[in-house]
Amino acid sequence: MKLYYIGVRYGCLWGGRRHLLTGNKIYKNIEQPAVQLCGAHELSDFSRFTRDQYKNFMTMISRTVAERTKPGQRQSVEEQDYIIHAYARSEGVCGVVITKDYPPIAAHSVLSKLMDQFLSEKPIATINAAKNDGDISFPAIEQYLRDYQDANNASSIAKIQQELDETKIVLHKAIDSVLQRGEKLDDLVAKSSDLSAQSKMFYQSAKKQNSCCLVM
Repeated sequence: MKLYYIGVRYGCLWGGRRHLLTGNKIYKNIEQPAVQLCGAHELSDFSRFTRDQYKNFMTMISRTVAERTKPGQRQSVEEQDYIIHAYARSEGVCGVVITKDYPPIAAHSVLSKLMDQFLSEKPIATINAAKNDGDISFPAIEQYLRDYQDANNASSIAKIQQELDETKIVLHKAIDSVLQRGEKLDDLVAKSSDLSAQSKMFYQSAKKQNSCCLVM
């Protein structure tokens, strides 16, 4: 049972197009990728020689899923032994966690609490002003990553959040199922600014060997 990544991103889907929201106004945002406002990783399970590559892939895949999650929607996307969970709020902000052997309802309970706290502490004007990854300081996200490695802690949140229902979570068996028509993961990897040239080579090599735990 492991929680590898937790982050908050700005920019999500609405009717197949990506938008940013300000108050009650909706602004189209087709070109700009979802900004990682804050994020944290726990990668001690991986070799120190490959941690940077896995960190980059998790950053990229969290961006990919966040950009394809509509406001108000919850998604859980399986990718081999891992699951990417995303919860987008109507404000255009999306929380993402990447887990292994972690109950989906517990993961979404963590996301609910995270998003409530983040949006209560960070004004929309501050979020709107964020243009680059890491532009917003939110130290509590590191605490979330530590406290909720134990899913039992997250389950206690679920008991309080009685409105959270597993039937409201859209489940996908592979990352390909959340991609838009005509999109291919290989093309997203090739274009990604989250991945270094070394990470892209690592992806291609792992794909050929079918040995990468996160085939993205």
